[in-house]
This record gives sequence, structure tokens and C-alpha cells, in this order.
Amino acid sequence: MKRTYIAKAALVVSLFSGSVLAESVSLRVLGQPVGSGLIQQKKEQPFFEMFAKHSGLDAKITYLPVDVAGIPDNDGMRVVRTGLFDIVSFRGSQISRDEPTLLGLDLVGLNPDYETGKANVAAFLPTVDKAVQSRFNAKVLGVWPAGPQVIFCKPKIDNLNALKGLKVRVGDQTASAFVAQFGATGVPMPFGEVQQSLAKGVVDCAITGPASANSAGWPEVTTTVLPIALQLAMNGYVINLNTWNKLTATQQSELQNAMNKLSDDIWHYSEALYQDALNCNTGKTPCLHGKPYALEAAPVSQSDLRAVSDALVGSSLPGWAKQCNAVNKGCEDAWMNTIGKRLGL
Repeated sequence: MKRTYIAKAALVVSLFSGSVLAESVSLRVLGQPVGSGLIQQKKEQPFFEMFAKHSGLDAKITYLPVDVAGIPDNDGMRVVRTGLFDIVSFRGSQISRDEPTLLGLDLVGLNPDYETGKANVAAFLPTVDKAVQSRFNAKVLGVWPAGPQVIFCKPKIDNLNALKGLKVRVGDQTASAFVAQFGATGVPMPFGEVQQSLAKGVVDCAITGPASANSAGWPEVTTTVLPIALQLAMNGYVINLNTWNKLTATQQSELQNAMNKLSDDIWHYSEALYQDALNCNTGKTPCLHGKPYALEAAPVSQSDLRAVSDALVGSSLPGWAKQCNAVNKGCEDAWMNTIGKRLGL
């Protein structure tokens, strides 16, 4: 009789606990900067504001863009590790100093187009996720590209060699090593500070995607764009593992499926935005999503294209591998056995 009572009581407690878990989920989300453009404004923020609809979860979301929160965008991994926010929308280049493994997805010269980028992400993302879980108590929920990263300059430039002697805002160390090949100085700088820094001459040039530059008003303070893709600017989402482990298996599945859909949606949207933003920045049509400007587009020469392609093995990979191995033993071997094998290196 006593055993029956205890069993029934345990069943009631179990059912009650399960119903509490399933009732509601509260998540704090640190988003991309508002100033970074349409991906944040048209895709990310609406997704989280309608999160229950997109995920199927009964969830309460507190969403705050990183620039509104007043948090530097290079602090994303440290923020998610503390648990201050449950989900962080990270900027890959900016956080690569904290987690260099992530930069292995997007070295200068690695991803000349979206299709290649998607294949490289699929190959190396499990390695990235393992490193993030180990070092930051967080799980990667998805990765997407902000778009091909091109060079905007205040002085007129005709090619990469014209960067000699100029100060160039860069997102990560592989971009810094790349511009150094042409006698330029790479200057790390948060995205939100770039427009004024260009206007005041703190930097002469800066690297970002055409859509982000358009939204942030970079064409107002520059004269030339060199539309050669250095990187795809991989960004994405991580969730604190303590938060993740509190979810039921069903909740985890619903959350992951929703984040997969958001990431896939942004992959397609990013590609559509790229050409439109190039048109807008240089005064061409159609210009459907941005503000029209009149930048001069420097011609892309075969020698410049070769320089970007050669940078992968010449500077990007060696420099990154040294840094990544120092933080995560075996990082280079994992890259060579995945992406490197794809490329036949």
C-alpha cells in the first residue's frame, strides 16, 4: 500500500514538473546592431518578436540589439557565458579574438561565393560548436553570412595596390594581414564607430558588406568602393548551455528547428540584398531596399582577384592556424581534415 502511494506521488510530481517546464520559456536575446542594416531590421528582430509563432514554443522573449544595450559587439561570447543573455546573435569577425576557431569558417580568400561558404560552414561547424561549448558554456544554434565584404575608401582608389599607406578598418586579424600585404595598416574598430571615423579621417578605408554600409551611411563619407569579396562575414546564434539544458527535449527540438529556418532565411535574404545594395551605393537601378548614393565602383582586376584567392594559403590560413592552435589544440588539424580536404590542400 505504501509503495503504491509513493509511486503515485512520484508520478504526480513528475507530471507536474513536466507541465511547468512545458508551460512557458523566458529568453533574453542580445541581437545584432540596429545600425548593421536590413538583416537585423527585417529578419532577426521580427523573428524574435514573433518567436512563439515561428518556434511553436510558448515563450516570452526579451530582445535587445547590442548597440541599444550599450554592449560592445566583440563581447558576445563573454556575455553568453555569463548568462546575462540566454541567446546572443554574434558577429563572427568581432568575436574571433575570443574564439578564433569561428574564424576558420570565413578566412580571407576562403569563400568567394555563397555556395562555397555554405559548404565550408557545413564542414567545419561541428568543430566550432565543440570549441564554443568547451570554452564558453554555449551551443551554436546557427550561422549565416552578412554578405560579401568589400572595401570602401574616402580617397579614390583604383585597385588593391592603392591601399598603400592607408589606414583600413578591418573586422579580424586575417583581414588585417591581407591589407598589410599592400602596405596598408589594419585598424580593428566596432561597426558603430566606423562612419564617424571615416568622416574625421581616423581611418581612410573600411571593410563591410554593401547593405550594412548603406544602412550605416558609409557612402556619405566615402568616394569609392572596390567590390571584391574578401569574406562573407559569418554571423550567427549561440545559446547558454545552462539555458539549453533546462529545456525539455521537445522544446530543444522546436527551438533548434526555428533557428535553422531563420538561418536559412537569412542566407537567401543576404544574397538578394548584396547586388541590390551594390546598385544603391553606386547610383544604379534597381535599388529596392536601400538609399541611393553615387559612389564610384573601382574596376576589379584579375590580379586583385588572384591576390584574394592566394591570400588563403599565403597569409590567412597560416596566421589563423597559429592563433587557433594556441587556444584550441588540434584546431588546424580539424580544419585541414574538413575544409582543407574539400579544397584538396
